[in-house]
Amino acid sequence: MAKRGGQDIVRPRHPDAPLRTAFNGTPAYEPHPRWVVTGRYTAFDQPRPTTVGAAVEGLEHVYDAPGRVEFELAGQPLALTAFPGHGPGGLLVLFTDATSGVTTYAANRALALDAPAADGTVVLDFNRATNLPCAYTDLATCPLPPAENRLPVPVEAGERIPRERGGS
Repeated sequence: MAKRGGQDIVRPRHPDAPLRTAFNGTPAYEPHPRWVVTGRYTAFDQPRPTTVGAAVEGLEHVYDAPGRVEFELAGQPLALTAFPGHGPGGLLVLFTDATSGVTTYAANRALALDAPAADGTVVLDFNRATNLPCAYTDLATCPLPPAENRLPVPVEAGERIPRERGGS
């Protein structure tokens, strides 16, 4: 059971579901050091309620964004709004980029970040960018990235379009 848009939802899972039994892994880009960058986390004065869409039409998610991460990629200064992550001080960024819908899942990818250092530095390892459940099934209620997290550069790192969605 989960809460989405202020409502309770139930997620039945069947052990013999074809999506589960036929699953044979998710293709990913070959890891490369160029996709590991150091950024600077800046906390907002107060967490900012940030409304984002969802993979299911008509549903919205609201997260309290604690800050943003600024970094450089492909010679271009960029920034991502961060949401609370897993673990103490951890962050999560949802993003799309110029590969979205081409070689990576169109709606979103996620990148978990360790807690920033005392000076605000944080490492973004895009080799670890992952798909959310909506990349595999139309029944998932995944959040979409906020508009400012649509990167104009290709991030050819991390997980690609799942084979179940036509990826190779």
